[in-house]
Amino acid sequence: MTVRVSELKLRVGHSQNELEEELCRLLHIRDIHDIPRYEVIRRSIDARKKPDLFYVYTIDVKIPHPQAFVKKLRNRHVTAVESKEYQFPCQSGTGFRESLNSRPVIVGSGPAGLFCALMLARAGLCPILLERGEDVDRRTETVRQFWKTGKLNPSSNVQFGEGGAGTFSDGKLNTMIKDPEGRIRFVLREFVKAGADPSILWNQKPHIGTEVLAKVVRYIRMEIIRLGGEVRFESCLTNIRRMEQPRYALELNGGADTILADQVVLAIGHSARDTFRMLYASGFAMKEKAFAVGLRVEHSQSLIDQSMYGTSDTAQLGAASYRLTHKCADGRGVYSFCMCPGGYVVNASSEQGMTAVNGMSYSGRDGKNANSAIVVTVTPKDYSAKDDPLAGIAYQQMLERAAWNCGKGRIPVQRFDDFCRNRPSEAPGSLLPENKGQWGMANVREILPEELNRCIMEGMHSFGRIIPGFDGPDVLLSGVESRTSSPVRILRDDHCESLTFPGIFPCGEGAGYAGGITSAAVDGIRVAEAVCSSRFTKYLR
Repeated sequence: MTVRVSELKLRVGHSQNELEEELCRLLHIRDIHDIPRYEVIRRSIDARKKPDLFYVYTIDVKIPHPQAFVKKLRNRHVTAVESKEYQFPCQSGTGFRESLNSRPVIVGSGPAGLFCALMLARAGLCPILLERGEDVDRRTETVRQFWKTGKLNPSSNVQFGEGGAGTFSDGKLNTMIKDPEGRIRFVLREFVKAGADPSILWNQKPHIGTEVLAKVVRYIRMEIIRLGGEVRFESCLTNIRRMEQPRYALELNGGADTILADQVVLAIGHSARDTFRMLYASGFAMKEKAFAVGLRVEHSQSLIDQSMYGTSDTAQLGAASYRLTHKCADGRGVYSFCMCPGGYVVNASSEQGMTAVNGMSYSGRDGKNANSAIVVTVTPKDYSAKDDPLAGIAYQQMLERAAWNCGKGRIPVQRFDDFCRNRPSEAPGSLLPENKGQWGMANVREILPEELNRCIMEGMHSFGRIIPGFDGPDVLLSGVESRTSSPVRILRDDHCESLTFPGIFPCGEGAGYAGGITSAAVDGIRVAEAVCSSRFTKYLR
C-alpha cells in the first residue's frame, strides 16, 4: 500500500520547491528527503475563481507502514491506497510456440491492434500484424498530398494506415472506462517509453499530439518486430474461409495472398466498411448500435481561453479546452466531442465521392483556432427500418455524400449566422478557417436531416450561455462529422471470442468495444489476455 495525498492546491506558476514544501506540510514531515519516493498521479486546474487559478494535485507517497501513518495523521485528504501495477498474465517461455505452430494474426494497426500485438510478442507468440494502409511515414506523406491536391488513396488516408485514425487527431488519452486492473496507467507508461511526454501520466486531460503519436506508433512497431513479430503493410483482409486445422484461411488483397491461422484478432477500426460487409456476409454475429453525427465548430482559441481561464495569457496553462452537453426539447442529446484546442479541422475522408471531417492538433496546440465536433446522438430508430446491422454504415455514407456535394469535393464551411438563416455563406467573417485540406464556403445546413440541424442550433445557443460568443455569427461550421464511433458491434462472448467464429476475437473501437485511443489500447491488451488464455487451455489438452 501507499499513502495518497489528494486536494493539494497551489497557485498556477508555483515552483517545484513550493510543491514539495506543501507536501511535507500536509504530511507533517520536516524535509522532502525524508520521503523515499513520491509520484504525481493527477493534476487538474481549478478555475472557479478565475483569473485566480490553481493546480490541484493527487500524489502518491512511499512511506513505511502507510495505514498506521494515515491513522495517526487524521487528515481526510491523506489515505492509504492499494497501489496496483498491471502485469500481463502470460510471459515469454510458456511453451506456446512448441505446442502450436500457427502464429496469432491481428488485423489492423490502430491502438487496439498495436497493443494486442505488442503483448502477444512479449509473450513469445510472434504475432503477424496486418495493415491495409501504409507505414506511418509513407502514410503521412500520402495524407499531406491528399490535403494539398484532393487526390484520395482509399487504402491509406486519415482513417487507414499505421496507428489508425488516432494518428491524425489531437491524440487525446483521457477515457471514462473503469479499470481496476491498472491497464490504463500501463498504456500511458508504454506511450512514455515510446517517446510521449511524461506529463501524460498525471495531466487531467492528457494528450500526445499528432506528430508525437506518429513517433510512438513507429516505436511500438519496431518493438513488436524486435520481439519476433511481423508487420505487413498494404495487406487488406478481403475474405475469411473456415478450415479444419488451422481453423481459418485469411485472404488478403482479393486473394493475392493467404495466411492460415488458428487465432485471429479483428482490430479493424470504425471505418473499415468493406470489411464489415465481408464479415456480415460470412456469418459473423453483429448488431447495429447508437453513435453520433454532427458538424465541426471553430472558434478563436483566445475566446475559449478567456472564457475558461479568465485570461488570454495561457503560456503556463496551455490552450484551454471545454466539454459541453445539452438535452434538447425533443429529448435528444447534443454535446461537444473530440475538442481540439489550438487545432485544425481536417478532411478525414476514406471513400471516393464522400467527405468526412475530424479535428487534429499538434503537441503544442498552438493553432489560432479551437475546434470541436458538435454532435447529436442517433439510434437505429433514426436510420434503420429493419434489423440490419449495416444500416448505420449506409446512414453515414448518405451524410458523407451530401457533404461532398455540398462542398463540391472540398470541406464545406459556413458561418453560424448563415447556418441559422439557412443560406449559403459567401465568405468567412472575422474568423478564418484553420483547415487541413481544400475548403470552400457553402450551405452546410443541406447535409444533415433538419431535425438534427435544429438540435445543433439549440445546443449552440445553450452553449453560448456558458461560453459567451460560442454561438456568435462568425463562428464557423464544417461538415460532416460522421465517424464519432463505430455504428456496428461484432458480438463476442465473455472470453472476447466471436459468437459464431471460435478463435476469432473482435477487438477495439471498430468492433464496438472502445471509444478513443486509450480505451482501444486497453481492449487490445484485454483481447491479448484472452488469446493467451485460449491458447493455454488448448495447450493443456
